[in-house]
Formats: sequence, C-alpha cells, structure tokens
Amino acid sequence: MPEFTTRTQGATAAAPRLKRVLTLWDLIFYGIVLIQPIAPVPLYGVAQKLSDGHFVTIILIALVAMLITAVSYGRMAALYPTAGSAYTYVGKGLNPHLGFLAGWAMILDYLLQPLINTVWISTALHERYLPMVPYIVWAAIIAGIMTLLNLAGIKSSARSNKVLLAVMSAVVAWFVVLAIRYLYGGQGWAGILSTQPLYNPATFDAHRVLTATSFAPLTFIRFDRLTPLAEDVANPNHNVLLAGVMTCIVAGVCSDF
Repeated sequence: MPEFTTRTQGATAAAPRLKRVLTLWDLIFYGIVLIQPIAPVPLYGVAQKLSDGHFVTIILIALVAMLITAVSYGRMAALYPTAGSAYTYVGKGLNPHLGFLAGWAMILDYLLQPLINTVWISTALHERYLPMVPYIVWAAIIAGIMTLLNLAGIKSSARSNKVLLAVMSAVVAWFVVLAIRYLYGGQGWAGILSTQPLYNPATFDAHRVLTATSFAPLTFIRFDRLTPLAEDVANPNHNVLLAGVMTCIVAGVCSDF
C-alpha cells in the first residue's frame, strides 16, 4: 500500500500542467474582449421595442442573473482549478458521460467560432473597405493572424486582447461623447439626467419588460469562456470568480450607456 501511494503521488506530480502566467487583470481584459463593449448594439432595437423603451431596466435585471451565474462558475473553478470549464464541471460534478457530451459541444463551438469570425471579417474588409483585395486573400490573412496569435502563447494573446480592448473602448467613448452632445443640445441637462430609460410610468408594463429581459442575457454571452483558463491563471480559487463578476459588471455598465 505505501508503495502504491508513492507511485500514485509521483504520477500525479509528473502530470503535465499549464503555466499559471495570467494575472487577474489579464483575465478581466480577456472577458471584456469576449463580451465586447458594443455587445448590446445588435439586440438594442428589438429589446427596446419589446420593453417599450426600458432597455436599461432589462439590462440591469439580466445583470443580476448573470452575476449569480458568474459566482457559480467561479466556485466551480475553485473546486476544479483545471482547464475544461463545463466539460470538467459536468464530468466531475455529475457524470463522466455527460461531461463527454458537454466537451464535444464545446469543441464544435471552438471550431465554428474562428471560422465564422474569419468569414465575417474577410467579407467586411472585401466588400466595404478594400474590394480590390480578393476575399480569399483576406481570409488567408485573418486566419493566419489568429493562428500566429495562438501559436505565440497565452501571454501574447493577453497582450493582443489589451490592444483590442483599447480600440473598442475608444469607439464606445467617442459614441458616448457624441450622444451626450446630442442630448444636451436638444434637451439640456434634463435630457442627460432623465430617468425615463430606467422607468417611464407612461409606457412601463411589467409583463413586456420581463419578456424583453429574455433577450438581455445575450449581452453577456461568452463570459463563461474565462473558466477554461483556470489552469493558466494565478490563484484560480479567487481570480476566476472575481474576473467573471467584474466582466459582467463592466458589460452591464457599457450596455446601459
């Protein structure tokens, strides 16, 4: 028995592990880039109409639910501080066979997402900005950049995420400045400080607000992809939970603006 225990401990110690090189801020930046500060733009029109002008309200309601989800993911990451996210949590927490199915679903997502991004970016660049460059060339360039970033390692990806976040934040900040100028020019301080986006008694309908809230979590989608990095981040017991919560809060604030 002692010999078996010693061998088991030796095998465990020799098991390959990822380097914990990511900081808490690296994880937060990564989460914000995944969600994107402009995430509410695609669903704003539909959600605004369904809620009768209470888009801010439904985002705040969804934020509460997503914070609970972020805490749950963080606690699971503390119990199983390894890569795998839902695959690990379902496999170890419920059943290995169910974990296998969850893992295959995640792999399909990870395979399709880069392809969709490549097609969308290449199409936009070819049709809107530089049509003289063939689509296939743009696709090769975009796919090559993503491949090189992945091959360069997790720290290189973290630095790239900071650059992307800075660019997206600049766009959002400029939009907010223009919006404030427009509101102030038309209605003065009353337009800027109005509480009607949060609650307008003339149009508020609880049923319609709750119905529209079902769309609001799409604003926070993909924040859970922080958890696969649990084996890359220092102090995962604390940092994964905190990063998930902070990412959701930042996304909620950006959406309300």
